Amino acid sequence: MEPRFNLMAGELGPKLGKRFGNVSLAIMQSALPRTTQDLVELRASQINGCAFCTDLHTKEATSAGETALRLHLVAVWRESTVFSGAERAALALTEEGTRLADAHRGVTDETWAEVRKHYDDEQITALVYTIAMINAANRLGVIVRNQGGAYEPGMFGDLTG
Repeated sequence: MEPRFNLMAGELGPKLGKRFGNVSLAIMQSALPRTTQDLVELRASQINGCAFCTDLHTKEATSAGETALRLHLVAVWRESTVFSGAERAALALTEEGTRLADAHRGVTDETWAEVRKHYDDEQITALVYTIAMINAANRLGVIVRNQGGAYEPGMFGDLTG
């Protein structure tokens, strides 16, 4: 399967990409633990079938020191013992927030209560934006068929500012 389109060609793509990146940078600089951000981004990317984002977030998490065991178990986090209560709450919110069309209830009150138990308001803001942004990125990647496999950690520069 070949990529369909280069969103960064032309004038508009880079302008939009820069603004998209600025939102992501603000999230990265938030109080939400980077490990949690990585797990959330990877899980949403798996659900959405975005090869490029799955590749990117697996390699960036590995580069940041995440273990192979935890990365392998993200897809089955509910049946795994390697995630903290806070991470489990974030992963539940990620799944429910990503599968909005599949779950007529959207985000459950139980999941929201778990998130409130583990994160403060600023972290919740970052978490909700992380879920929204990765879902948007996944959709961009899937629509234009961005390929996975060639990403190298740090290839977009120092994303932490």
